[in-house]
Amino acid sequence: MSDTAETELAFDHDDQKRLYNYVERHGECTYDDLEAAMPLSPRGIRHHVAILQRDGFLRVDDEAVTVAFDADVAAETHRSDGIEVVVRPARQGDLSGLVGAIRQVADDRTYIEAESVADIVDHEEVLLRHNDVEERMFFVATVDEAVVGWVHLVGSELAKLAHTATLTVGVIDAHQGHGIGGYLLERGLEWAASRGYEKLYNSVPATNDAAIGFLESRGWEREARRADHYQLDEAYVDEVMMAYRL
Repeated sequence: MSDTAETELAFDHDDQKRLYNYVERHGECTYDDLEAAMPLSPRGIRHHVAILQRDGFLRVDDEAVTVAFDADVAAETHRSDGIEVVVRPARQGDLSGLVGAIRQVADDRTYIEAESVADIVDHEEVLLRHNDVEERMFFVATVDEAVVGWVHLVGSELAKLAHTATLTVGVIDAHQGHGIGGYLLERGLEWAASRGYEKLYNSVPATNDAAIGFLESRGWEREARRADHYQLDEAYVDEVMMAYRL
């Protein structure tokens, strides 16, 4: 793993750490939120936020304070079949659209891992996580600013598995067939490599031939199979664990 991913976040002051942790847990805060939650003066809060912004920990847009986790990663624009697709890092404001897209893709119960991601994010109401024990990143694909697909990566909390991450990727039905899934997957692989990950996993029901074929066509391999891992519509279905070495 890279130094960025495997070491604790370093802050100059305990108050800065507390401010960062509060914003990281809540996804997006206003200065009023921070003043209500932190035992600091408004001036002190703005000072520490300015330092955290300078050091690349936080970003401030129109008084909205968010974690600056890879916020400087550039958006990519692709054109396919007359459609302009933008692939970019997710923002907290994408939460509703992103969860909706994941649930639409997972609605037929053939992508259980993605369904669980939607449940976690919906419960936490936070998209990106970057703290001492967890690293979670989303990229979204948008068409006319609406979220139509995603790629999600989350690193392991265990030191012995710190070189691995789990990936999910999907595109809503109405925008499949335009190469968007491939754009997202490639962006996710590039990000994982930049963070020092060595191996990625994506697990799907054995009945999801489309997902397995999509991943295999892009160099993923079937690494393991768990018999009767899922119970779908009263039938037991195996899980296929797909793996990709970076």
